[in-house]
Amino acid sequence: MTQMDTANTADTANTADAANTAAVTGAADVVNTAGSGQDGSGRRSTGAWTWLARIRRGIHRGARPGPWKRGPVLVALALLLGLLMLGHAEIPNRIGNLGSLVESLLPWFGLFVPVLLAGALWRRSASAVVALLLPVVVWLNLFGGLLGDKSHPGGDLTVASHNVDADNPDPAGTARALAASGVDVLALEELTQQATGTYEKVLAKTYPYHAVRGTVGLWSRLPLSDTRTVDVKTDQGPLADTIPADVKMAYNRALRTTVATDHGPLAVYVAHLGSVRVLPRTGFWTAQRDAGAQALAQAVAAERNERVVLLGDLNGTMDDRAFADLTDQVRSAQDVAGDGFGFSWPAKFPVARIDQILVRGVRPRSSWVLPATGSDHLPVAAGISW
Repeated sequence: MTQMDTANTADTANTADAANTAAVTGAADVVNTAGSGQDGSGRRSTGAWTWLARIRRGIHRGARPGPWKRGPVLVALALLLGLLMLGHAEIPNRIGNLGSLVESLLPWFGLFVPVLLAGALWRRSASAVVALLLPVVVWLNLFGGLLGDKSHPGGDLTVASHNVDADNPDPAGTARALAASGVDVLALEELTQQATGTYEKVLAKTYPYHAVRGTVGLWSRLPLSDTRTVDVKTDQGPLADTIPADVKMAYNRALRTTVATDHGPLAVYVAHLGSVRVLPRTGFWTAQRDAGAQALAQAVAAERNERVVLLGDLNGTMDDRAFADLTDQVRSAQDVAGDGFGFSWPAKFPVARIDQILVRGVRPRSSWVLPATGSDHLPVAAGISW
């Protein structure tokens, strides 16, 4: 082989080696570029990863409910609250007088609305906010009229009622406070034999006329006549008829009398109906109270005088179905001419109006709650006109 052939052979080998080296280097660059996400110019390729991120975000958004799908439990509770208040009369009393218990506390169900609203805002649930419109509308329809002041100045006669509490530690102070109220006719309930004399003595100067029957009494600036007891079924059961009359009289709980006014005679009833209890076994026990409400409704229905005022502690609100026969005949002075709910019990933190002023044949002009005394009830008062 010549020297030239040898040189050509070497050049050919070098060329082949260079080509192989270039091929290997190019393959490595391709592998590196694919693995590192860079294109041929050395820039990072983000297109594929961007699309994957967008897909993941889309899936995440799709899995998360929107504002109209959030809070299904809150929606259900709001609708249940509205339907409960709307259909309270349909709640049966067969189990523990549940219907009467709900109706006694009905105004307070409105407190659930702001609680549910707070939950709806926290969950950002538009559907729950809309669902709350039902209980709001129902509550305002039931009690919205009590929020404003409907009282009017004037009145021909002012009346008041107060359960003075058998355990009142200061009956004389209570009597002085009531006399200073300036009312014309004052009904007292839960009088005891020991305290009655104190009330008679302290109230005598302001109210020259009074009548007491058992545990209830009426004091008046105007003459009284035709006073008699009213049987509100305090004694029930098979032995009721065997109780002596003088024993019954000692704890009689209702009376009826006539007040002589400048506009003619006014029939006034004073009543203290039986207590209610919430018991573990029987639930809301109202048997004695309900029997008294029926008897009182019958007495008012039989009253010949067109003008009637009923004063007393009825141990129930006028929303309670137990008083339906009574409220068909008389109106609540607080509902017609009051300012607010007029809650009267318990005195330290009133939650219900169980002390009532009910009228027929006269017009309530105003209704209010008097300051606390030594009793566990607040006194209630009203101005009426003919």
